[in-house]
Amino acid sequence: MKKVLMYSKQICPYCDMAERLLKARGIEHIEKITIDSDPAKRDEMIQRTGLRTVPQIFIGETHIGGYDKLAALDRNGELTALLAGNV
Repeated sequence: MKKVLMYSKQICPYCDMAERLLKARGIEHIEKITIDSDPAKRDEMIQRTGLRTVPQIFIGETHIGGYDKLAALDRNGELTALLAGNV
C-alpha cells in the first residue's frame, strides 16, 4: 500500500468521511497534517495544491484532491489500484 497523506482540520466532516473511506479500503495509517493548528502547514498545503479547502489528499506523490474526488475514484474502481501502487 502506498503512503497516504491528508491535510485536514480538527473539525471537518469531509475529512472524517475521507478517512473512513480510506480505512475501509485497507489503509491502516494516514499521515494527517492539521492546518488549523499550524499556519505554516496551511501555507504548505496551498503551495502544494493551489487549493485552500480540506481535505487535500495525497496517495504516494499523486494529489487526489478532496473527498468528492476520492469518492469518485472509489466509485470508478480506480482507488484500490492507486492505493496498491498499480497506477
